[in-house]
Amino acid sequence: MPRRQPPSPTRRAVETVIVALPGTGSDADFAARAFANTDLPVIAVDPDGTGLISGYRRALDDAARRWGPIVAAGVSIGACVAVHWAIDNPEQCAGVLAALPPWVGDPATAPAAHSAHLTLDLLHRLGLEETITSMEQGSPPWLAAELARSWRAVGDQLEPILAEAATYHAPTTEAISRLRVPLAITAATDDPVHPYAVAQTWRAHAPTATLADITLAELGADPSVLGRRALEGWRSLCP
Repeated sequence: MPRRQPPSPTRRAVETVIVALPGTGSDADFAARAFANTDLPVIAVDPDGTGLISGYRRALDDAARRWGPIVAAGVSIGACVAVHWAIDNPEQCAGVLAALPPWVGDPATAPAAHSAHLTLDLLHRLGLEETITSMEQGSPPWLAAELARSWRAVGDQLEPILAEAATYHAPTTEAISRLRVPLAITAATDDPVHPYAVAQTWRAHAPTATLADITLAELGADPSVLGRRALEGWRSLCP
């Protein structure tokens, strides 16, 4: 279910609403924090294990019907869905805030998709708690804590979410070139799972785009750096 963040929806008359889609295995809690402190109302969406992509698109559709043109925002796979939705619904979208884009087109060789497949295998063999223990051993403390929290919150839906995300075709360069709204990207220069080169490719092929650089240390210290830097870029592109 979408989670509404303050301020009140009554302020929609003078503001644009951000609809934030989490990354794979993440949840609305992190998405809300990633796009917090942007001075715009945020609707953060929880993933749906019965249909991850369809659930995200439905949330975007519902928000656009209620609030008018929205800013579609997302982390990783959420960013991919946000771009695809914006391409299909340019009149209902004021722009896209894309944090940590994971791949371009086919996920076959993408590190993020490979990671999702590995996690799925561990879940099948070991169960949730042992998979979390394994993940914690190879992750920075802030990321391990974040994933352990969200994986437990997502619970039984984690496996179908990972399975759907790992085979999802992200926007191709041709699709990105058809984007009719501003695209503001935030990417970490030292993230092996979300390669910086992917963000550079997205920016290079979008008609109107910015790219803000961060580091994983900055992200670990304050997740809202993702949304703040993207929003700065989006505003720089808006007349």
